[in-house]
Amino acid sequence: MLPYAPTARSARRLHLQVLRGRVGLGLVAGLSVLAGMTDAIGLLALGDFVSFMSGNTTRLAVAISEADAGMVLRLSGAVLGFVAGNAVGVMLARGCRRRAWPVLVVVAGLLAFAAGWPWPATFPALLAATVAMGMINAVVEQVNGLPIGLTYVTGALSRFGRGLGRWLLGERRNGWRVQLVPWAGMLLGAALGAWLQKHLGLQALAGSCALTCLLALVSLFIPRSWQRGYMPH
Repeated sequence: MLPYAPTARSARRLHLQVLRGRVGLGLVAGLSVLAGMTDAIGLLALGDFVSFMSGNTTRLAVAISEADAGMVLRLSGAVLGFVAGNAVGVMLARGCRRRAWPVLVVVAGLLAFAAGWPWPATFPALLAATVAMGMINAVVEQVNGLPIGLTYVTGALSRFGRGLGRWLLGERRNGWRVQLVPWAGMLLGAALGAWLQKHLGLQALAGSCALTCLLALVSLFIPRSWQRGYMPH
């Protein structure tokens, strides 16, 4: 039996690596749906993106060129809120020993606050949503060594396109196809968010809050060692 023991152990390690990757991609898909859903609701109900900071950056530049001080302040706040959310997410994840659920619980609270915002001045709701979307990036940063973006898909499409180009040239590298997972998740989530916003307005963010709570619950069943591998080091 001894000559076969290393082979058996290698096969088990490979199986666990594949399983860890599939679970990670499942979590990525859920978080991308959340990001797309929240971004669509934010855009339609608040008039601004809450996770797509490339779009907000371009709009900020236009507002600066037009000397629109109110829009400059609003979009600057959104961008800074998103950056702050990323920072807070990493610190919270580290402080909680790289577990996902504490981050997601705070995200759910921020989205619930935004959903229940009762006054016409919507900047506080926008800021809460952008901070929340920044924070979810701390939940998964990579899966089996492959970089993953949750709240933006330009990088994912770029990595997919470059991988496709290499494949057409005959190179057989693995991993580039998985970049479609966050893109498809965001597309599906945005469609769902647009539908919810049409019927509920800003309160549709309660649906984002509910999905966040579900993802937090699911994360409790993911082994801690796997979560540490997904999160920023």
